[in-house]
Amino acid sequence: MILNETYMLVNGLPIPKLGLGTWFIEDDRAAQAVRDAVGIGYRNIDTAQAYGNEHGVGEGVRSSGVPRDELFVSSKLAAEIKDYDGAVAAIDGSLTTMGLDYLDLMLIHSPQPWNDWRGGTYAEGNRQAWRALEEAQQAGKLRSIGVSNFQQSDLENIVSVSTVSPQVNQVLFHIGNTPDDLLSYCTGEGILIEAYSPIAHGEILANADVIEMAQRYSVTVPQLCIRYALQMGTVPLPKTANPEHMRENAQVDFTISDEDISALWRLRINDYGKSGKFPVFSGK
Repeated sequence: MILNETYMLVNGLPIPKLGLGTWFIEDDRAAQAVRDAVGIGYRNIDTAQAYGNEHGVGEGVRSSGVPRDELFVSSKLAAEIKDYDGAVAAIDGSLTTMGLDYLDLMLIHSPQPWNDWRGGTYAEGNRQAWRALEEAQQAGKLRSIGVSNFQQSDLENIVSVSTVSPQVNQVLFHIGNTPDDLLSYCTGEGILIEAYSPIAHGEILANADVIEMAQRYSVTVPQLCIRYALQMGTVPLPKTANPEHMRENAQVDFTISDEDISALWRLRINDYGKSGKFPVFSGK
C-alpha cells in the first residue's frame, strides 16, 4: 500500500511517498483533518506559515494517537522573509505555533515574495534564509530542509554557497504541467520533487482525455493524477479535509503503462480558471 512506502532523502532520512496537503483547510478544521488522515494511514503532513493553519495542524499531530517520530511533518517559511534574523524568528515561531519540538522538513516557500512573483532578484535574501535553515537543522529543530517553487537558477544560487544542499523542492506538478528540465536537474542534484496541486487545483477533473483514461483503468481522475505523480518519482500532496477523499487518494496501487504515461506527459493545462489569481497558477 502506498501509505507504507517511502523515498530516501539525500540526507538518509525516509519520507513517505504520499502526503496530505492542507492549503485552504481552515485552522479550526485542520486538527480533525490531520487526525482523520493519520487514522487512515497517512504519515506525511504538509503545511505552511502562509496557510494560516499551523496551530491546527500541530494540534492534529499531537493528538493523533501516533508517536511523533512516526510522522513526517513539514512547513514553509513565509515567502516574504528574505533575511537571516527574520528567518530565525519565523522558524522558532512555527515550532511554537505548532507545539512541536522539531519539524521533519521546512522549506523556503518561494524565491520571491508573493507580491513580486517571478519578479526581482532576491538572491542574497534567499541565501540568508537558507543559512537560518541550515543552522536550525544543525541544532535539531529541523530534520530536513528544502525549498518550494524554486527554478534551477534559484537552486544554483543556494547550492553555490550552502554547506547543506536542499533536500526537497516542492513545485506545481501535475498531468498537464510536468517541468521536465527542473525534474531532471533536481534528480541529478539529489533533490526530491514534491508535487503540490497534483490534481491541477481541480481543473483537470473535467478534462475529457484524462477522464477517458481513468475509466480505462477503472480509477477516478484524482487517482490517475496521483499515480502519475508517483510514477514520475515525486511526492504528491493532494489537499483534502474529506476522509473519503483521503482514502480514495491512497488507493493508487495500479500501474500506468509507459504509453499512457507518455500521453499524459504530452498534455498541457494552462487555464486554472478562477485560481489563476494566485501567483503559482498565474502562468508567469
